[in-house]
Amino acid sequence: MFYTDGKLQYPVRVERPNPVFARALQQAIGGVEGEIRVALQYMFQAFGARGPAKYRDMLLNTATEELGHIEMLSTAVALNLENAPLSLQEEISGDAMGGAVLNGMDFRHILSTGLAALPSDANGVPFDCSHVYASGNIAADMYANVTAESSGRALAVRLYNMTDDPGMKDMLSFLIARDTMHQQQWLAAIEEMGGAAVLPIPNSFPQEQENSDFSYVYLGHMTDGSIPTGRWSEGASIDGTSEFSARVSEPLGGKPQLAPARPDGGAQQEQTTKSGMTGVVGAVEGFIERNV
Repeated sequence: MFYTDGKLQYPVRVERPNPVFARALQQAIGGVEGEIRVALQYMFQAFGARGPAKYRDMLLNTATEELGHIEMLSTAVALNLENAPLSLQEEISGDAMGGAVLNGMDFRHILSTGLAALPSDANGVPFDCSHVYASGNIAADMYANVTAESSGRALAVRLYNMTDDPGMKDMLSFLIARDTMHQQQWLAAIEEMGGAAVLPIPNSFPQEQENSDFSYVYLGHMTDGSIPTGRWSEGASIDGTSEFSARVSEPLGGKPQLAPARPDGGAQQEQTTKSGMTGVVGAVEGFIERNV
């Protein structure tokens, strides 16, 4: 169950309402880097967590914290929309918030919510959960969470630098600090599970069953045969079990050969026999020779 006491996790105040900044804040709510994403990501990771209960509990606690961040940001959006112009006439007549409608305010803040936040990004695109990652592998999920917090912190820093409102800077400094902690806690969980030794993920698959010729080799695909070298192309592998190497990639398989299309599959008649396909291939090759 989830509970609330109706209070904000951290104070939210706006000294100079700015409807355009309200739109920017939407990215931190419903953008791919935003709080809806991480709240749902941690929640579904927790719902499916197997093994030690402490990982489920940690994830649920953090998911609940992120719900509080959504509330904070939604409050910030609403406060930034106070006194916003509700018509083009107000803007034209020199409203105190003049220019907000025509110069970047989200019309849906007027038309759809009555000056309140939306579960969408800064362009008004609703959050669709396509970036919620919950694999069932705790280590893989922890790495995904570090990435989520990193991009979220980058967004919060950009928002911090966009505003000169002291209240907004104070709120964002809190959110930036929490992103710092969350990065650290996910990395700490990875360390607790063995750090680099947890690699490769999933470590439950016997590594001797993979094609070891390709386990630690960096493959170059540049047409000029060059290879971007670095820590990933030489020296000890991160898991300490092998050495990195590098080579130019070469095709190891032939051209794919598919069976003719099924007669009942909706394809052209010429696709349903090998002789028909030979004619099609010949026609295509002839077209290429004439036009390339």
